[in-house]
Amino acid sequence: MVKITDNYLTDKQAFTDAGIKVPSYDIKQKTGATRWVHFGGGNLFRAFHAAIADRLLESGDLDAGVVVAETHDPDVVASVYKQYNDRILRVITHEDGKFEKELFASVADALFFDQSNKDGWDKLFKIFENPALQLATFSITEKGYNLWDSNGNLLPAIQDDIKNGPEAPKNNMASLTALMFGRFKAGKYPMALLSTDNFSQNGERLQKSVLTIAQGWADNGLVPNEFVDYLKDDKTVSFPLSMIDRITPNPSDTVSEQLKKDGFEDYQITHTPAHTNIAAFTNTEEVHYLVVEDDFPNGRPAMEKAGVILTDRDTVNDADEMKVTTCLNPLHTALAVNGSLLGFNSIAKEVSDPDMLNLIKQIGYVEGLPVVTDPKVINPKEFIDQLVNKRLPNPYIPDMPQRIASDTSQKLAVRYGVTIQHYVDDPKRNPADLNFIPLVLATWCRYLMAIDDQGKAFTPSPDPLLSELQPKVSDIKLGEKTDVHAHLKDILANKSIFGHNLYEVGLGDKVEAYFTSQISGKGAVRKTLEDTLSKFAKNVD
Repeated sequence: MVKITDNYLTDKQAFTDAGIKVPSYDIKQKTGATRWVHFGGGNLFRAFHAAIADRLLESGDLDAGVVVAETHDPDVVASVYKQYNDRILRVITHEDGKFEKELFASVADALFFDQSNKDGWDKLFKIFENPALQLATFSITEKGYNLWDSNGNLLPAIQDDIKNGPEAPKNNMASLTALMFGRFKAGKYPMALLSTDNFSQNGERLQKSVLTIAQGWADNGLVPNEFVDYLKDDKTVSFPLSMIDRITPNPSDTVSEQLKKDGFEDYQITHTPAHTNIAAFTNTEEVHYLVVEDDFPNGRPAMEKAGVILTDRDTVNDADEMKVTTCLNPLHTALAVNGSLLGFNSIAKEVSDPDMLNLIKQIGYVEGLPVVTDPKVINPKEFIDQLVNKRLPNPYIPDMPQRIASDTSQKLAVRYGVTIQHYVDDPKRNPADLNFIPLVLATWCRYLMAIDDQGKAFTPSPDPLLSELQPKVSDIKLGEKTDVHAHLKDILANKSIFGHNLYEVGLGDKVEAYFTSQISGKGAVRKTLEDTLSKFAKNVD
């Protein structure tokens, strides 16, 4: 048996016997100043960013480990990072059943960044005050950047943070802005703030949130206007765009059991009180992409040596739009809402269903691919081919529709709204000609009822707008005559949700019609899907 905390340099054979590749460096000897901070210590970081840092530490292109700042769940730091000496075991699960195991020691420190944890708070401020810091990366999920409600008004907590200033912020965007104010005061040092979260225009969203808070503070006389100028000057602070792609679900029981058989002692999965599922190991797929705008005013690690594609802003935009609006994320959301209603608990099982597979092919190949821009660094059709034929069917990636369904209201404007906009802008196309995208939008409205296709209640995945939207459909009963327009009109006209007033682009009535069919009785979601595929599906084989 081998523990993750065993000395991998002196006891390498024990790790080898367990099939685990180990580093050749000693992280304790990497004593350079911190150059890289990462916000969000979850599974994506552990599977992807930590691997990039590991490669650079191995090659000598990074002289200090990454400092992880967890902003959501203190138990992640205490129960997983500190318990295991900040080490990570990554398991790549191949579709043929092969497990590829590797130990990373690339995290120099992990801390819970919150006002309630003075030690972690003070540590991170000292790091941000050091001119050596080059970049902060983020994987805090899309909702972590949001400061506004569905009507575009600042949330009450954000209004409080703007009123109270940089001394005691509560929201993580306000806390980040306070860190940048500390850096400004220390010497106006340059750095990059690089969002690597999975949504379009991630860098611009991060920039908007930071500037909104900073400008609010300046307007209230709590910081000088020069601080806002510092943040707006791309020669001092940049907000590069990125496109990231690596399916990294919660730790798998199957992987845990296999690690135990292989002689790895720290195979247990931790379920924290805040409902984070995490372990000494993280499981992920082989396929991965990270495309980053090469804009780092204080320099950067040689990330291209670790497989990162560094390029210009337009190319990142094209790669991001390709994935997020066409080739992956819309397909994921379609599987998420349908899977939740139809009783699937595995993405791999869901795509083995012919109707589900055909649905995502129609959305990807037929409705999305004709209007997507080829980013050149990744081929869009090959990307979808790889996704539907290799990645999604992988039974060893234990991804669930319910996980992907989280925060769907925050995703629809990008995952479908951008493609709808292309149909609006192209004089040869008409959004009303779309069939399967509006079907998914109707299915999401049906999902908000929290009643599955067999008429049984279920608990929807977390979403910041559930409390606002569910009351609009809560009194609908399957099989009963309903004024669908009265129930859905406010939802479908909400531009902040869909990126459009769906009635104005010719899709509102179509969504209502699909929804009407889906509430006609038990089994109506499946029947509506079957009928739509039968009537409109095109052959994409």
